[in-house]
Amino acid sequence: MSFVDRAIDLMPLRTWGLRQTYMHIPDFKEIIEPNDQTRARAEHLDALRTLVGNVYPNKFVRSQVSGAEDTISSILHFKPVTEIVAEMAAVRASLKEGERPPAEIKDALNTRLKDLGNIRIAGRLTTPPRGNFVHLTDGMSKLQIYCKKGTFSLVKNDAEHSLDAENGWAAWQLIDHGDFVGVEGYLFVTNTGEVSVHVETLQFLSKAMLPMPDKMHGIEDPELKQRRRYVDLIGSSLAVEHEGLTTREVFETRAKVISSARNFLEDHGYIEVETPMLTPKATGAAAKPFKTHHNALDIDLYARIAPELYLKRLVVGGFEKVYELNRNFRNEGISYKHNPEFTMLEFYCAYMDVEGMMNFCEEMLRQSVQKAAGRLTVDYEGNVIDFGRFERISMLDSIAKYAPGVEVTDRNIITAFDEHVESKLIQPTFIVDFPKIISPLSKASPENPNIAERFELFINGMEVANGFSELNDPKEQYERFIDQMSERERGDEEAMILDEDYIRALSYGMPPAAGIGIGIDRLVMLLTNKHSIRDVILFPHMRPERKDTTEDDAENAENAERR
Repeated sequence: MSFVDRAIDLMPLRTWGLRQTYMHIPDFKEIIEPNDQTRARAEHLDALRTLVGNVYPNKFVRSQVSGAEDTISSILHFKPVTEIVAEMAAVRASLKEGERPPAEIKDALNTRLKDLGNIRIAGRLTTPPRGNFVHLTDGMSKLQIYCKKGTFSLVKNDAEHSLDAENGWAAWQLIDHGDFVGVEGYLFVTNTGEVSVHVETLQFLSKAMLPMPDKMHGIEDPELKQRRRYVDLIGSSLAVEHEGLTTREVFETRAKVISSARNFLEDHGYIEVETPMLTPKATGAAAKPFKTHHNALDIDLYARIAPELYLKRLVVGGFEKVYELNRNFRNEGISYKHNPEFTMLEFYCAYMDVEGMMNFCEEMLRQSVQKAAGRLTVDYEGNVIDFGRFERISMLDSIAKYAPGVEVTDRNIITAFDEHVESKLIQPTFIVDFPKIISPLSKASPENPNIAERFELFINGMEVANGFSELNDPKEQYERFIDQMSERERGDEEAMILDEDYIRALSYGMPPAAGIGIGIDRLVMLLTNKHSIRDVILFPHMRPERKDTTEDDAENAENAERR
């Protein structure tokens, strides 16, 4: 009986009581639907179990020839290895078509490689093993291994890791595309100039029970990429052809952006903090929250929509420079640039105003983009975005510039900007001088009490950052909250509510300060040339899979998410 069939046979006994008591629990075969490929892999797994014992061992110890743990990537980038590869490439460049490298040169290079010592590496098979050669991958790089019949031993996964000199080749023939193996052997270079491992011992580490994605192009269905990111990462790492960045490179870029921003802030004296993700009031932004209930305290709580008011409480308490990389949650629509759960970088600086914060934002973004992308210009959907230059223009002047002839009043200025200007702001542009009425946490301009000292940064038609000179007058802040409460009573569900404790905090005195929130997801979209925010979030929120979904249902869902 195969692994899949045995699991299917036992599952009803284990889950019958749960099904009767709680809910429908799918059978294993409903999750991993049996077919010819899964049955063949299960049969191979059972045969391997006979040969090695435990087919899911606990660990594999890699060597440290490269100076640290030997991953496939570290071996391929190890200086002695890259030097030999370059030398062989130079030799091959001088050869005539069909001519092999001189044996004495190749032997000398291989002696140098062998002198590095045996290496122990592990990875996933990128293809089925046909013949003696196959490639392993660590998710980034690929390294060829060479298993010659009768020259390598099989490692048994017992306590002693005993060696079986007789069944190495039998195990080799039971390994499938996508399986994980560990090997030990010495490096050599082939006639084609490819560094490879001559395997002396082979250890089976894990079985892929499902077939791998197409090796030429990876996964092309965008919904499947987002829904099953693990398959997307596998497919992207195995794909021969790539258009743009691989999936892993997208998220490595994201990591570089976050790391660079952190380093920049800490180099400038900012302290990273953590504020509550479940809050008794949904404050700090104009948004609709997710609501839950705390049973022990018997109180309603809200997934935070912004950490702003908590961070400013810390400014009150003496943290002059403070920041948080935070997850925010907003129970609103989904679009190519909106996800219910998203990442913000929010920070505050005492004694700074809105002008100083824009200058600081420019400097930080330049450094982060340079480190993440290696340059200050990036290509995004046919536009070249230059992070070396930032424009500043008032909201009123931007309407006059991009939509001349549109009549603007206090009532329609936001609508006019949204409809006629926002999509035309391709290069990094700070829009300043917002109406105070829509900026309840911002100080008014000293020159015009109806204008807020606030800015929003737009790039390629998307809002990427929002900041202002922070209102620190507790009485005025209270009055602004009351105005917002009136808006809620008139039907605006996203208007802010009164936060009494925040008013109390301001009443202890808060220094002049400026703050900003930067949308990390949208910034990464720009740097990786990804149209949808879901392409830069590892596990974005998706509608549940429905096996009975019709083509019309799928099309309607896709159109709704685009809106």
